[in-house]
Amino acid sequence: MFRRALFAVLAGALLTAPAAQAGRDLFVVDQVQNAASLDPHVQWDPDSYFVYRNVFDNIVTRDQSGAIVPQVAASWKYTNDTTLVLKIRSDIVFHDGSKLTPDDVAFSIRRVIDPAFKSPQFSQYDTITGVAVSGDEVTITTKRAYPVMLSQLTKLSVVPKAAVEKMGNDAFNQAPVGSGPYRLVSAQRGVKTELAAQPGYWRGAAPFPRVEFRPVPDESTRLANLRTGRSDITRILLTDNAVDLKTDPQIKVLWTPVERLAMLALNALVGPTKDPKVRLAIAHAIDRNLIVEALLKGYAKPVDEMMPPPNFGYAEGIAPFKYDPALARQLLKEAGVAPGTKISFPTAPSFDQRVVQAIHQMLTDVGLAPEIASTDIGTYLRRRQGAPEEAGDVSFFRWSCGCQDADGVLFPLFHSSSQWSKYKNPVVDSEIEAARNTLDETARLTHYRKTLEILRQDVAAVPLYQDVMMFAARKEVQWKPTPNEAFFIMDIKWK
Repeated sequence: MFRRALFAVLAGALLTAPAAQAGRDLFVVDQVQNAASLDPHVQWDPDSYFVYRNVFDNIVTRDQSGAIVPQVAASWKYTNDTTLVLKIRSDIVFHDGSKLTPDDVAFSIRRVIDPAFKSPQFSQYDTITGVAVSGDEVTITTKRAYPVMLSQLTKLSVVPKAAVEKMGNDAFNQAPVGSGPYRLVSAQRGVKTELAAQPGYWRGAAPFPRVEFRPVPDESTRLANLRTGRSDITRILLTDNAVDLKTDPQIKVLWTPVERLAMLALNALVGPTKDPKVRLAIAHAIDRNLIVEALLKGYAKPVDEMMPPPNFGYAEGIAPFKYDPALARQLLKEAGVAPGTKISFPTAPSFDQRVVQAIHQMLTDVGLAPEIASTDIGTYLRRRQGAPEEAGDVSFFRWSCGCQDADGVLFPLFHSSSQWSKYKNPVVDSEIEAARNTLDETARLTHYRKTLEILRQDVAAVPLYQDVMMFAARKEVQWKPTPNEAFFIMDIKWK
């Protein structure tokens, strides 16, 4: 009965998108949800990132092959293990007409690493101890050697110091000023975010004069918009739709495996899941192979540890949690957890709700009573970043650092100092710190293997599968998704 239930289609309210003539002059992107933030230092969910990454330039970036290449920084060099010098371009202009300077780059870095600002990206840059400007150069110093600094800088957008200080953080989030290929025209929450090509952009003309990002939570509506030409490209969350679209002559499916890990996050600090025996019971209650085969149609791949293979630090041979509901029930009994014990289960529409419902059913089958609470992605992420008492007991969660390195996964998710972490183990803290503070790759791999083994032993979370990024697009759209989940309009062509 349970297996049959997994194939049921979850009903959703039919939401209609405003009509528009999509094409070369107007490129329309249907998103799952509204962008939670337009300030690139405030939030980092995909729906926000897809929008603001086209408004801002980053210090460095990745090309289509994944290689780190110049952007705002024309070149860089290490003068020693803890000092990185960036040479800043002199020909970049913000949308308000002001020139982008090394001071703006330094300000952007200092803003993200300011604990009072509470950027969710803070833990990925907290090794930085100093940022100095000299002529056309910005010098970054770190506490110790930090081997993934350049990888992290591919995600750090440059904002104008003068505009942020004049407007204030809240106002800047509503009307951001960047230097990217597109500028913000308007943002109507729940309706659309409209961008216009910025004249004279330093990398060349943008491919479409106007771009609209529209929140359309219901996937069937997003696909209907695509078929009727009301949109040009959209995210796909349901692999069933990817299979069905293969025979549609007007639509193409674009997808790639990504470095994002899907997991069942567990709160090891408060509530029922504070007990490691309860966490182990939950791990044995999850049939991830069934989820991958029945719901994801084999697109995703099961993963046995807390990051997928594209990341440096991935360790072969970590033992998986076997699906064993009888053992799960026994462990719950031993932990003194009575049948029907409630556990909180926050989620958001951006996640595949079929997977959420499957996990809910699996936990129910072993005697727990998970209570799903769905909110918009911004509220969900604030809960996950907040106090342990606010984060929920379990939640289906997807994580990518965009850096393809274990440091960007293990530090933010499991180091006790991170706002994301709902787990504490001093040995894990020391191993992660040791790995992020040496350039010796062999030593780093040793530290990461030990970390991954302890996380498995502690059941800090339940790894599920390596995710994929999937889009459906009109046949005229020429574009290829990348493992780092970039969505740059500059890379899209209209045939």
